[in-house]
Amino acid sequence: MAKAAKQEVLLEVKDLVKHFPIRQGVIFSKQVGAVQAVDGIGFNVNKGETLGLVGESGCGKTTAGRCILRLIEPTSGEVKFDGKDVPSLPKDELRELRKEMQIIF
Repeated sequence: MAKAAKQEVLLEVKDLVKHFPIRQGVIFSKQVGAVQAVDGIGFNVNKGETLGLVGESGCGKTTAGRCILRLIEPTSGEVKFDGKDVPSLPKDELRELRKEMQIIF
């Protein structure tokens, strides 16, 4: 009986959240609510795998991808790519990391 090959996790997403504030007023605006664009998603992608996010229009697919690449800042959650904590990377390292990641619309 052959042993199953150990999978190396390339992308790890845990409890990813992105809420956009709803503001009222122009000069003295205050937050009156939030749009929950992404609310606690999580998944792993192993080396050699491809992931497709599928869902209805407006369900948060693009927002999730942008948070993973840190094109927009997530409200909370963890994103690790090849063991690197994406939200804490400085801009120069993030620029290099984005060369290894890709979103296709």
